Amino acid sequence: MTDTRTRNVLGEPLAGCCDAPVTGFYRDGFCRTGQADIGRHVVCAVVTDDFLEFSARRGNDLSTPHPEFEFPGLKAGDRWCLCAARWAEAREAGVAPRVALTATHEAALEIIDLADLKAHAIDLS
Repeated sequence: MTDTRTRNVLGEPLAGCCDAPVTGFYRDGFCRTGQADIGRHVVCAVVTDDFLEFSARRGNDLSTPHPEFEFPGLKAGDRWCLCAARWAEAREAGVAPRVALTATHEAALEIIDLADLKAHAIDLS
């Protein structure tokens, strides 16, 4: 699945991040962004327990389900579109999760260096 309307950090069409659970600011499986997305949910990450604990300590509990928002809660190994600034904070703290570059929106480069994303990539050979 690709979104030819937007580009990833490699300059290619944006690939989907995850459909189970369905992620993305627009809940369409893509880490797309727009005017309404204040948090810039553009980094497709494979979350870890360390990251989930870090995020909860920073005030964003991603592990607890919220059915009223159709949010199942995340567990280690799930892919999710993270806010670029939160991923950058996690990198500084040494707990940044791995990322799928093909599914990470080019807007991430406004906040994160490509070299830092590549250092955490799951899809580079």
